[in-house]
Amino acid sequence: MSQEIEKFPLTPLTAISPLDGRYWGKVSELSPFASEFGLIRARFEVEARYLVELSKVGIVRPLGQQEVEHLLALGPSLTLEQGERVKQIEDTTRHDVKAVERGFRELLAGTSMEDLSEYVHIFLTSEDVNNLSYRLLTRRGTDRVIIPALDALTDHIMTRADQYKYLPMMARTHGQEAVPTTLGKELAVYGVRINEQTRALEKHLLKGKLNGAVGNFNSFAVTAPEVDWIAFSKRFVESVGFEPNLFTTQINPYDDFVELFQIYQRANGVVLDLDQDAWRYISDHYLALQAVKGEVGSSTMPQKVNPIDFENSEGNLKFANGVLQVFITALPISRLQRDLSDSTLIRNVGVGLAHSLLSYKNTLAGFKRVSANEYAIAEALNKDWGILGEPVQQVLRMQGVEDPYTLVTNFVRGRHVSAEDWKSWITTNLPQGISSDARRLLQDLTPQNYLGYAVKLTDMAQEQIRSSRR
Repeated sequence: MSQEIEKFPLTPLTAISPLDGRYWGKVSELSPFASEFGLIRARFEVEARYLVELSKVGIVRPLGQQEVEHLLALGPSLTLEQGERVKQIEDTTRHDVKAVERGFRELLAGTSMEDLSEYVHIFLTSEDVNNLSYRLLTRRGTDRVIIPALDALTDHIMTRADQYKYLPMMARTHGQEAVPTTLGKELAVYGVRINEQTRALEKHLLKGKLNGAVGNFNSFAVTAPEVDWIAFSKRFVESVGFEPNLFTTQINPYDDFVELFQIYQRANGVVLDLDQDAWRYISDHYLALQAVKGEVGSSTMPQKVNPIDFENSEGNLKFANGVLQVFITALPISRLQRDLSDSTLIRNVGVGLAHSLLSYKNTLAGFKRVSANEYAIAEALNKDWGILGEPVQQVLRMQGVEDPYTLVTNFVRGRHVSAEDWKSWITTNLPQGISSDARRLLQDLTPQNYLGYAVKLTDMAQEQIRSSRR
């Protein structure tokens, strides 16, 4: 006997996607650019702009200024009730763009533009509207939500970089002690990397098309041959903010979207790298994680204070990049002049962007809860003065000493050298023939002052980021 399945109303507690439930408060600002309602609004906007442009080439009667303003406001001012009416129409049509067309006509009824009803969507294929609508939403969501979130993360990282630019720290390559750096410089590297991908998102130009059922302007040309429809299409697509693409099938190829999603993946990869390094620095006690009163780190271990923001970010970045990878591999492929497999995929663009946004916010939240543990950093740096073997053998080379690399290696490799042992060795084992300046330089070197241009590079990173935004 089958058991009846309980059905829940849609609420944040019953939503299938955690984006619409658990994480809604952190991603809701993307809703205007990633929701069904946002898409309906964008489609209304494109249809309205198209009617206005048709009036300019004589297909539609001349429009008064108030009529133009009324049309252009239909999309941005569309109410939820009006959006729900479009969905009701779609229940009958089972075609979302046709539902928009009919909903648009209903809004013209009873106005001075009721006579334009039959011109709504004339000559267009659904993809003429859809390709522009999805690109409008993605471009606006990127510009108004994603880029500010990435810039906020970069700004905080660079504030910390400036705060810690003089703080010497052991650098590790292959997980092993290498040579000193500063905590500030290492953070600055991430600031520059994130900023570069953010600016790439900002500059990326999307392409749009308006050319009919298979890309040849067939219905345009046969119905109104007196109009230069190629020029019309170029003007219209540019007016929406995109680069015109004249060479398409029914769909506008998604190559421009693929490039955009690859930039997102690169940005996410950088933030993921930062998350994992922050996690390791916390584990090594280089970064101290602030305990917040009332929070619980473990259901059984009372002492736990966990880097959950960084871990949450890491998980969401992996999920986001997985979703984006599906788009990257699947969207460029469409059978013959068009198949519909892209339709359900492209509806999920907001999922990839929202999980990315959630990650950026969690990484920022994580950094707001950590501070440098200067004692632990100094202790680790002073543990092995053998890291000064690099400058010693380099300076001795320049002084003409034969095979100084082996000389230093025999002393430092495979052991931890204390400050006392190092000072004793550097005093008694430097070759006699080197200059007094070289001898003094090597004897004065410490893990705290062997920093190269770390401080200068941090300042240069700050300026590079500032100048990129001007």
